[in-house]
Amino acid sequence: MKLTGLFILVITFHVSFSQPRQLAARITADSRLDTVQARALRLLTGFSAGTSYGEVWIRDFNTFIKGSLKVHPPEKVKEMLLLFFRMQGTEGDIVDGMIDAKKAYAGYPYRYTDMAPGWAAHKNTVETDQESSLVQAIRKYVDATGDKTFLLEKVGEKTVFQRMEDALNYIMKDRWSDKYGLVTGATTVDWGDVQPETGWGVAINDKTKWAIDIYDNAMFIIALNDFIAMKPAGYTTSRNWSQTATRIKQNVRKHLWRIDTQKYIPHLYLNGSPFSASFNEDQILYTGGSACAILAGLHNKKEIAVINQQMLTAATKEKHATIGITVYPPYPAEEFPNMHPYVYQNGGDWTWFGGRMIQALIQYGYINEAYNELQPMIDRVLANKGFYEWYDVRTGEPKGSGDFRGEAGVLYDAIVLLREWASRNK
Repeated sequence: MKLTGLFILVITFHVSFSQPRQLAARITADSRLDTVQARALRLLTGFSAGTSYGEVWIRDFNTFIKGSLKVHPPEKVKEMLLLFFRMQGTEGDIVDGMIDAKKAYAGYPYRYTDMAPGWAAHKNTVETDQESSLVQAIRKYVDATGDKTFLLEKVGEKTVFQRMEDALNYIMKDRWSDKYGLVTGATTVDWGDVQPETGWGVAINDKTKWAIDIYDNAMFIIALNDFIAMKPAGYTTSRNWSQTATRIKQNVRKHLWRIDTQKYIPHLYLNGSPFSASFNEDQILYTGGSACAILAGLHNKKEIAVINQQMLTAATKEKHATIGITVYPPYPAEEFPNMHPYVYQNGGDWTWFGGRMIQALIQYGYINEAYNELQPMIDRVLANKGFYEWYDVRTGEPKGSGDFRGEAGVLYDAIVLLREWASRNK
């Protein structure tokens, strides 16, 4: 079975590199891509994550901001970004979500400030991607608009650039392991924001098991690269962030990546594991974190091919799965009572991350693979006449929030990248 998979992989690579004009013509002529992009832009007239979310979440907004800038004036998009800085904590931390204060009744400990009247904000403390997501979103805004003066705009007594650095320093101070030289967070499923034990799973509590995973570290590396690229001329930073990024990359390879299996371990635990001693967590493939690792520049082309094949192999295990399946196999219910197998982040299929893997494949020249693996994601959007948060891999049924802007955003961006490649290779 493994040999067959590898044989297929080699053949598709050959097609990709020997027939670029034919592939470019096929991509250019694919009207289905036009339909999905147009539908995505119609949805991106709003900023909340989806129909079941009242909040503007930074982890979601980061993934659809490019599309937002196609349908909104830059000033309107910039104002949403500034709101997150206005709600920034005194230690530099960034909140997850912003919501109309009149609708703030979801049970979170909300944050308020005179700098953002009428808004309430909250932070899912188990995750460590909010700061990284905001820095990444700022880079996308600056690149798309050319508005570098935004970095010097003041929020209170500090500029946007200073506040970005405060956010990075918050991670270095409060979410950092000196022992391993890596970013920390609570134990969750891959990129998820829910702890295993029953209860309010999005907040740090006395059951929390601190750990290190690839997703948080890959997101931080991307944010550091973006921050470094945006540094205004003559500006002195508080530390050598290039050196920090290099050390994290080295430590990821040392502590999280397994050369023998060519995959990431799910967690490196700091105060014990929440799972039973008999449970082999290392068998689980973390797809979302792996995709982000590729985008962070942690892998060469040979490793990317292997990671992609692992995702494809996992997808063949379930009838309706794509490479967006969150983890495989999912955590058993007895190990993760807060989220049963094949539900939500525990084995649900999320184009929100599968689409990022498509972008990673395009970035490294695997165009044929990207186009082919995008097809089932496009099929779902067209069949369901919209974008959904996640899909049940056993039934194909769309689940979660309808009109999920994260899915719309990553598909829009992936199609843009494919079309740009096709334009260069006619």
